[in-house]
Amino acid sequence: MAAPLGRFSVNFLSNHIVSGSILRYTCPIVNIFKRFNSRETKKFFKNATITQSDGWYEVNLDQRKLRTPNGNLFRVPNEALALAVATEWNAQKKFINRNIMHLTSLCNTAVDNPMHLTRGVLIKSILHFMETDTVSFFIKEPPELYKMQKDHWGSLIEMVEERYDIEVPVMEELAAIPDLNPATAEKLAKFLQSQSDWALFGYNYAVETIKSLVLTLGLMDKMITVERCVKLSRLEVDFQIERWGNVEWYHDIDLYDLQSRMSAAALFVHWSNETVKIKRKSMLSSTSSSSYVPLFSFIVAGS
Repeated sequence: MAAPLGRFSVNFLSNHIVSGSILRYTCPIVNIFKRFNSRETKKFFKNATITQSDGWYEVNLDQRKLRTPNGNLFRVPNEALALAVATEWNAQKKFINRNIMHLTSLCNTAVDNPMHLTRGVLIKSILHFMETDTVSFFIKEPPELYKMQKDHWGSLIEMVEERYDIEVPVMEELAAIPDLNPATAEKLAKFLQSQSDWALFGYNYAVETIKSLVLTLGLMDKMITVERCVKLSRLEVDFQIERWGNVEWYHDIDLYDLQSRMSAAALFVHWSNETVKIKRKSMLSSTSSSSYVPLFSFIVAGS
């Protein structure tokens, strides 16, 4: 039986990985994207619901089963992820803006695997970012920026090195490419091997978005929040903004887009690896109809 979706708690992962809803970051840029987005189609459904079948969860748009771009049946491994995807669809207004539906896109990639990537290829792709990691390159000039990098990147690098017992390569010359310690590569590969197939797609998406495996590990291991992760990836940009000013329509869009993508990646990895229980509560609606509106709140098992 389909589970209707009502209000979605933005605090469904309180004290766990992220501090708010993905949609919270996309709202300021929706109207701007609508002007230029060629992928928008008119909304053709009223409600997105979920159903369970053979241990998987599917998303229905009214009576239609959602399908991936390759025509495969859209299905995900747990109820929490299905509810979040259905929420993305229910958040669409007159038009469907797929560019901001990052959880849906991640699930499509995991189901279709359009590039036919194996676990080994995915892990190799993720590890490649450690060799050119954003936080591995310190710029000595100007000295103010160099100090910012030392103060902000240095502490996170130390935490990641201690947590994973690795050595993060660091260079202070842009012409040089840091060498990745073979022992570090082996330990990180072993860690990634422990992740589920779906989680690896989430890690790959995150490192491609933020251009940093160190920041991604810090986020996934709850050392830093999404906001902090994005801020650390944009130190040079923020330094230039402080010096020369902000181009509001450009810099703000970039900021919200990165936060939205990294939030989706963190949730996707978490739900792909963890057992999540869903607790449903009924709340008396304050509307004139006095009907009950289901309220979904997520409780992470063991947290």
